[in-house]
Formats: sequence, C-alpha cells, structure tokens
Amino acid sequence: MEQNTILEMKGIDKKFGDVQVLFGVDFDLHEGEIKGLIGENGAGKSTLMKILTGEYQKSAGEIFIYGKPTEITSPRNAFDLGISMVYQELNNAPDMTIAENMFIGREIKKYGFADKKEMNRRAAQYLRDFDLDFSPTQRMRELSVSEMQMVEIAKIVSYQSKIIVMDEPTSSITRGETEKLFKLIHKLKDRGISIIYISHKLDELFELTDTISVMRDGYMVHTDQTKNMTEDELIRFMVG
Repeated sequence: MEQNTILEMKGIDKKFGDVQVLFGVDFDLHEGEIKGLIGENGAGKSTLMKILTGEYQKSAGEIFIYGKPTEITSPRNAFDLGISMVYQELNNAPDMTIAENMFIGREIKKYGFADKKEMNRRAAQYLRDFDLDFSPTQRMRELSVSEMQMVEIAKIVSYQSKIIVMDEPTSSITRGETEKLFKLIHKLKDRGISIIYISHKLDELFELTDTISVMRDGYMVHTDQTKNMTEDELIRFMVG
C-alpha cells in the first residue's frame, strides 16, 4: 500500500540578513515513517526543523501538509497542525506531577478549578497506552532523563501530534534506556505517527529508521532507504 505523504517541504531557502544558510532544500515525510536527518554541525538540520516547527520563517519555498499548501507562522501554529518537537534539553516542571506536566497550559477544569482527578485519569491512560508504568501523581524529579523523555512523548501524542521531531534524544541516556525509547518510537510508527529523528549516532539510524536524509552546507545532498546505504556512504555524503 502506498503510504500517504504527510509533509512536503519544497525549495526551502533561509537567509539571515545577507547570509543564506539553506539552499532550495526538499524534504518529505510519509505517514508512519521514521526518517533520520543527519549532517555535521552547521549543515542546516536545526534551521530546517525550526522552519517546520514555526520558530523561523522560510525565505522562499513551499510547505505542504497532506498535499495542501501551508504557511507555518509560529510554534503555536505548527502545534495546531500536529507538528511537535522533543528537544534535547527537556523543559518540564520538576516539582509538578506527571499529570500536571502533561496538562500544563491546558488544564481540565471543573467548576472553574483544575480537575486533578480527571487529569490523573487521562494521564494514566496515556501512560498505559505506551506501557509506561509510572503513576500520574509521581513528581517529574523522581524520573530519570529517559523516563522524562517518554512522558514528554506521551504528552505530545496526547496533543494529537502527527509529526514528531526528536533532536538527539539518546545523547544523555544509557543503552538500556535507548532500547525502551526505540520500542516507544515503533509504537508511534504503528499508529501512523511520523518521526523525524536527528542523531549523529549512525548505528542508531541503521537500527531505527526507514529512510535517511543527509544535509551538508545548507543543501539536502542525499535521501534513500536506510537498507540501501552503508555507514561509509553516509559519512561521505556528510563530509563531501
């Protein structure tokens, strides 16, 4: 079955003043695809993803969501379109509970007050969906970095996100924790959620991804199915 294309970025340029940092970049993503995005520091990966998530505005080019021309004008706008990012530096409130973090800024109200019982119930459901055996009343500071990441991903899924960008998600977790994270990512894939996975760890990309796109000096230089590539080829595309 042909996968639906959820995202197309075509001919994306980005200039900061007179300095151009992206040059006609094409990037697409299908439903339920795990796509690796790699390149050396300064290759343009972060800039491209900041355009996708609304932090930057493109200087030229087009973005299509499910084939429909779309302007992404702000992070809130990206979020409303179903695009979310799990950042390398996790941004949560350590003294609040898991449920409070999940519903921060969108608290469920009853009689004008936060309905903690309902938020705990829903948070428990989201955690159960991903086989995460934390209590929704646990405080975030009691979790490890990888556990916080998994809660963050469950929170993003609860927002009905269809595209999730992960920026170096294994940079500060153990191999065992990485395996748990990969299981969670495969569950997202099975639900038709699309993942853009930014990493410099090539072994992870070969283990996890369906396709890999390589950027160099602001250009998209290569995209192919992961199974068709070798580490040596990827390094060659990255460094030129």
